[in-house]
Amino acid sequence: MFVQFFTALKSAGVPVTLREYLTLMEAMDADLAGRRVEDFYYLSRAALVKDERNLDKFDRVFGHVFKGLDLIEQALAAEIPEEWLRKITEKYLTEEEKKMIEAMGGLDKLLETLRKRLEEQKGRHQGGKKWIGTGGTSPFGNAGYNPEGIRIGGESKHRRAVKVWDRREFKDLDDSVELGTRNIKIALRRLRKFARTGAPDEFDLDNTIKGTAHKGYLDIHMRPERHNTIKVLALFDIGGSMDWHVKLIEELFSAAKTEFKHLAHFYFHNCLYEKVWKENRRRFQETTPTFDVLHKYPHDYKVVIVGDASMSPYEITAPGGSVEHFNEEAGAVWLERVTRTYPACVWLNPVPEEQWDYTYSIRMIRQMMSNRMYPLTLAGLDKAMRELVR
Repeated sequence: MFVQFFTALKSAGVPVTLREYLTLMEAMDADLAGRRVEDFYYLSRAALVKDERNLDKFDRVFGHVFKGLDLIEQALAAEIPEEWLRKITEKYLTEEEKKMIEAMGGLDKLLETLRKRLEEQKGRHQGGKKWIGTGGTSPFGNAGYNPEGIRIGGESKHRRAVKVWDRREFKDLDDSVELGTRNIKIALRRLRKFARTGAPDEFDLDNTIKGTAHKGYLDIHMRPERHNTIKVLALFDIGGSMDWHVKLIEELFSAAKTEFKHLAHFYFHNCLYEKVWKENRRRFQETTPTFDVLHKYPHDYKVVIVGDASMSPYEITAPGGSVEHFNEEAGAVWLERVTRTYPACVWLNPVPEEQWDYTYSIRMIRQMMSNRMYPLTLAGLDKAMRELVR
């Protein structure tokens, strides 16, 4: 069954590897999942799913292979009226009454009996010990008590049902929406590149054994700690129409600071000009010449420009077009300098991609960036990171 599960996941498009499958088997041998199906579900999902966008595919395969949703849909084709499932009352039984209730003898027996009851029952029923309804001791329904039954709808009270018949609406995880700091981190990790640098931090058993055998005495070797060696220069558009996207940009900034040890950032407004700044409250007093930025950070930095690119076209094409000061050179000149200095450069736009063609300035900047503009979504981040590591 486990091999069938593995092959079914691959057939469904979930990128599982043999190494991950063997890891799951090692975890099963160590009894990490216990004896509950729910525990095995979470264990296998943690071992086999690396991308949140595959969770829905995983759930459907799991339900099919382990006789979950697939069995319910095939075995129980009838529809239960919603009003039947509303809990009106709840029946509490004494311990003596509970002992008097007998289990029906397995899942197959329960399903067969349920099919017959659906054919016979003509209306809603509450309480009792036979019909499908709410309360009571019938093995079918909701909010009642039976040591072995099928819960139909609602929430579990006694947690004793062997199967739940409750319509679950599955929805593919949408990679066109912002999914929070954690998922942004996952997308950014595609850019990371690790190397061993710095002071020794980790005991190297293999080289210690080899060195000791070679020299004839204990020769301890240490392995340097691994550090993320990717260097990122982030340029954030701030103010004006970008105020609508503050929450999303804050999450991106927070995730980037966590993921990249070598991260430098500066702010600009609408378009890049001759100066940028580090603190918005002092942006008129303490600025950094853009030329200094281009000379301080070498060309191997990965540059990420974040902005909605929504402005007057004159702010891009004309000297003096800036809304805040008289810029001697057009914004397009500075964008060209940045993209020429840094071969790995992308623009992330929080405006939905389907709206880009409605704004002339977005089309202009996208063209200047050689189409390396991506929407600020999980899918867009993934594409942007792939572009930066090409």
